[in-house]
Amino acid sequence: MSPIAHYYEIAEGVSAFSTTRHGGASKGNYGEFNINPYCGDESNAISSNRLLLASELNVDEKSIILPHQVHAIESRMIVNSFLDLSHDVQSMLLEDVDCLMTNCKNICIGVSTADCIPVLLYDPVQNAVAAIHAGWRGTMNRIVRKIITEMRSCYKTRPQDLKAIVGPGISLKNFEVGQEVYDAFEQAGHDMEPIAHFYDKWHIDLPLCNKLELEQCGVSSDNILMSDICTYDQVDDYFSARRLGVDSGRVYTGIILR
Repeated sequence: MSPIAHYYEIAEGVSAFSTTRHGGASKGNYGEFNINPYCGDESNAISSNRLLLASELNVDEKSIILPHQVHAIESRMIVNSFLDLSHDVQSMLLEDVDCLMTNCKNICIGVSTADCIPVLLYDPVQNAVAAIHAGWRGTMNRIVRKIITEMRSCYKTRPQDLKAIVGPGISLKNFEVGQEVYDAFEQAGHDMEPIAHFYDKWHIDLPLCNKLELEQCGVSSDNILMSDICTYDQVDDYFSARRLGVDSGRVYTGIILR
């Protein structure tokens, strides 16, 4: 048994991927592959799945890092000494975090999603990466812009050097929102014409919104890879909270410097 992942071609010496639902030990709405410990899955299944993923990625299981996300815009820089900390201290440092960054080799940083948008960044000049959880709140609050600013501060990253991946998430046609969500985006200063469409209710295009944020920050459109995978439509292969409920597994989208 081995997890089946969707890999992205981003650069030589970098592994970038999103897990699918296939190839793990979890059951029911968590089946088959889930490593998120915060969504109600059995701990034994999660442990087994982490070991399977470590083998698939050829990294140490302890080097697979996943924060406890809260739909905010806080980040954490991961350094090699993080791996020497106790589990409790690591958990404390990963609490309330929606983005990880690192310039260390063979550490897998990633975020978990089930309709929200995962965004991966790679700086080939400074050799640094980031994994971002952009739900509608994070997208509205411009988490991608904040993380690019932090990468500039931490690693001297230039936006024009960045390569980006916008991973599996809910598509425009399936992300129906209330008027209050539309109003929140508008009040936050987003240009609503390209990202919002009114059918019976408002729909917002979260993948496009994050792509536009990347471009507005200076990332070349040629360097942005859109997965074009809708988790809602492809629920047999990817977890969707809107289809399965919140008590279900999560897609893990990660990146590793080799």
